[in-house]
Amino acid sequence: MNRSDTAGSGANLPVLRSHNAALVLELLRTAGEAGISRLELAERTGLTPQAVSKITARLRAEGFAAEAGRRASTGGKPRTVLRLVPAAAYAVGLHLDRDRLGAVLVDLAGAVVAGRSAELDFGAGADAVGAAAADAVAAVVADAGEEGPSGGRPPVLGVGVAAPGPLDHDTGVLRRVTGFPQWDGHPLRDALRARLGLPVVLDKDTNAAALGLALRGPGDSFAYLHLGTGLGAGLVLGGALYRGPRTGAGEFGHQTVQLDGPPCGCGGRGCIEALCLAAVAGGDHTAAARFLGVGAANLVRLLDVDRVLLGGRTVDAAPDVFVQGVGAVLAERARHEGGPEAVPVDAAGGGRRLVAEGAAQLVLAPVFGHFGRAAAPFSARRT
Repeated sequence: MNRSDTAGSGANLPVLRSHNAALVLELLRTAGEAGISRLELAERTGLTPQAVSKITARLRAEGFAAEAGRRASTGGKPRTVLRLVPAAAYAVGLHLDRDRLGAVLVDLAGAVVAGRSAELDFGAGADAVGAAAADAVAAVVADAGEEGPSGGRPPVLGVGVAAPGPLDHDTGVLRRVTGFPQWDGHPLRDALRARLGLPVVLDKDTNAAALGLALRGPGDSFAYLHLGTGLGAGLVLGGALYRGPRTGAGEFGHQTVQLDGPPCGCGGRGCIEALCLAAVAGGDHTAAARFLGVGAANLVRLLDVDRVLLGGRTVDAAPDVFVQGVGAVLAERARHEGGPEAVPVDAAGGGRRLVAEGAAQLVLAPVFGHFGRAAAPFSARRT
């Protein structure tokens, strides 16, 4: 499959690589259908009115912005109000789980316009997984084209891929994924880029989910704990997604909490992941929640986050049990240690598409000036 098979013209435009254009696009996005005037854009970005006029003219010419009517002015002629055109471009999000593949196509506003889910054998090898990923991308793009007003293929900016860790986000290379050592050193990002003919961004599934959650606004400092076929964490600290210099942050499941505990696929013993999965396999979600709570309490004390969010298919199967169980352990720790009150624990929500939607934001976030790094907080307003 080549690029012409999946994307129309207009993707990866030079205007989208402009920092100032990203500032303007973000304000257009947050303004919604009501729109925003050029004067307001200048005031909120710190750019000159002339610079805003040039940027918005380019955005309108490329189809990313359109008029949303006029607003009465306090003096002079009415102000023209502009809005984002969500259908101007799209991004694909892929979630490569150990046994399942999820794919979504989202527009510039982050709304899902098409989605697919299928079984996946992550141990089948790079060719089989790559072929499945390519099929899923082609399917969601085709679905959107068939349902759209023009029936044509939508312009796709790129594909965000969320995979089990550990991996290197900067190089796009997988490391020794627990249970699948054959992936160690595989350049998954570049392999998919060559196969798809589209830009590809690779990150851990937990980081992708945390990025998507952060853009929805649950707070500037939280930990997202994902319990599914494995256990990991996505960390948002000080308003930014924290990966660590080697994308090693958030390997939460392999902290040892029981020295003589059951063996884990990582080679250790008594890891929280092994304890949680063993409890789930035995049908004891309450015990799994307690083990998860022990790890969550350690994480909260270490990083002093404001909130803990829980997700993944295992949590989604019994959200109340896990929220209450983890919350109870945090409350116990807070009472015994005499420190501040326990932080709130909530289910992240989003269901099976949470990670795939977050993966799509790996592509879209930079378009709006959100880069997901400690140097570029989501809440920052740059001028």
